[in-house]
Amino acid sequence: MAASEAHYTLPRAEFDKPVKMLIVVAPYYRAIADQLLAGARAEIEASGGTHETVEVPGALEVPTAVGIAERLSNFDGYVALGCIIRGETTHYDTVCNDSSRGLALLGLQGLCIGNGILTVENMAQAEARAEAAGQNKGGGAAAAALHLIALSRKWGGQREGVGFKPARDEYQIAASIKGKTSA
Repeated sequence: MAASEAHYTLPRAEFDKPVKMLIVVAPYYRAIADQLLAGARAEIEASGGTHETVEVPGALEVPTAVGIAERLSNFDGYVALGCIIRGETTHYDTVCNDSSRGLALLGLQGLCIGNGILTVENMAQAEARAEAAGQNKGGGAAAAALHLIALSRKWGGQREGVGFKPARDEYQIAASIKGKTSA
């Protein structure tokens, strides 16, 4: 069983300047979400950081909320929290895969995200993983985001994403040439 396995944990990330984190939580299973939140908040505060928390309806909305916050705010990193418990339909697979894929794509764009969305078979597994005094997956997700922020700062700060970006002076609009317009 996973609870009896020993896992290596990196030492807590350290910062010269405090970090500002956004925790995005889907509280569909409120008791589980509250435990995940307690663990994440404790980890962020232990590193000297600050945090804000927003709630979204479900796990599918977590990546969208992170993306909106990245475009419209100034957070150093993000913690994604929620719980998906297998049900009787394949909806479980869709929610697990799409929420995880959305977070991974944002991470590949340079966002520092810790994924604490539990994907479990039953409530007992969720409780064991969420408990702040137990497996503390909320704290683990916050720690992951903090380590990514530390790497980002080490390597020169966050960049504006990955991929093609045209040079600003290489194109013309409506036949204009640097301040001259055609009649």
